[in-house]
Amino acid sequence: MFDWHSWLGLAASVAIALAAAFVVAVITKLIVVAATKRREWPRALTSKARHPYRLLLAVIATWAAINFSMPGMDWVDHAFLIALIAVGAWFIGAIVSFGIGLGMGRYRIDVPDNRVARRIQTQLAIVRRLAFAVIVIVAAGSILLTFPGVQAVGASVLASAGIVSIVAGLAAQSTLANVFAGVQLAFSDAIRVDDVVIAEGEWGRIEEVTLTYVVVHIWDDRRMVLPSTYFTSTPFENWTRSGSELLGSVEIDLDWRVSPVAMRAELDRILARTNIWDGRASVLQVTDATGGFVRVRILVTAVDAPTLFDLRCFIREEMVEWLQTQDPAAIPRTRVQMVQSEQRAESAPTSETHTDQIGLFTGSAQAEERASLLTSSIPIIETDGRRD
Repeated sequence: MFDWHSWLGLAASVAIALAAAFVVAVITKLIVVAATKRREWPRALTSKARHPYRLLLAVIATWAAINFSMPGMDWVDHAFLIALIAVGAWFIGAIVSFGIGLGMGRYRIDVPDNRVARRIQTQLAIVRRLAFAVIVIVAAGSILLTFPGVQAVGASVLASAGIVSIVAGLAAQSTLANVFAGVQLAFSDAIRVDDVVIAEGEWGRIEEVTLTYVVVHIWDDRRMVLPSTYFTSTPFENWTRSGSELLGSVEIDLDWRVSPVAMRAELDRILARTNIWDGRASVLQVTDATGGFVRVRILVTAVDAPTLFDLRCFIREEMVEWLQTQDPAAIPRTRVQMVQSEQRAESAPTSETHTDQIGLFTGSAQAEERASLLTSSIPIIETDGRRD
């Protein structure tokens, strides 16, 4: 008769148990696929949970085979219990990840008008992280409680739980504040994944929301990591809070000879040539006329912030081209008034000279002429070698 309690019997028991686990895994897969034909989610479930499920079946089958062949081995039972808890936590985590991923897949954020989808994506991402944290903590605690020494210490730890919780709360005050802020952000709808925000003076999109920090993808491909408390305690701009449509302006300083009517007609032609304008609003107004210039402001709308930026640049380029070719008189000029000659004329003396005393050689033009005759050189005439 075959001895199942020998090493050979142990090997045979383990082999049979593993074969049975493999058969159970195959049957489970066939049942899931047959029950959900023409659907995509069974493939995702199989991909997520295949390895932990098979490993879980293998651990259970091997443990049962060892207990059948060689019962009473406490250290083996302890080791397999720890392995069962760890693999079971892995399997539960895979199921949770599949379920949350299935929900996130139904809400796409790469489509227009995705405000609800972005909110759901953010909340599900936070829930997934919370679930993973709870699973890991529970599994680690369960493994520790399998050791007799930890069980003995557990009573005293629970007795002083109030003091320990106070000390831990004070020590991890900033961390806990970020955790609570992360949960608040996820469920208060203040920010969502793919929201366009202005934080710390930088324009970017919310790329990731975690329990303790938020990653902002800045427009030049930098990443700014901010604590979750930043978005609960610091004012910031959210450009897609209730919708992604935005209104933007283009301001140009021009000469006084510009024609707003002609510019308004050209703006209509420019917008008719592009498909990035959403057609909601287009306004051209003269908002200022001081300092020698006329300020023209153009208001246009677009479906989102990146499209609005491209539209503003396009309008600015087209207007510059039109001003250079069609209305050069509207190009700004700096005017300078020459007043130097007028100042000299005002400061020059008049032809009439008024003096208190008029003498023989001073005081009048005739006196000055007589003085010049007397002070000029006298010619000397030589005759016959003599000077007269």
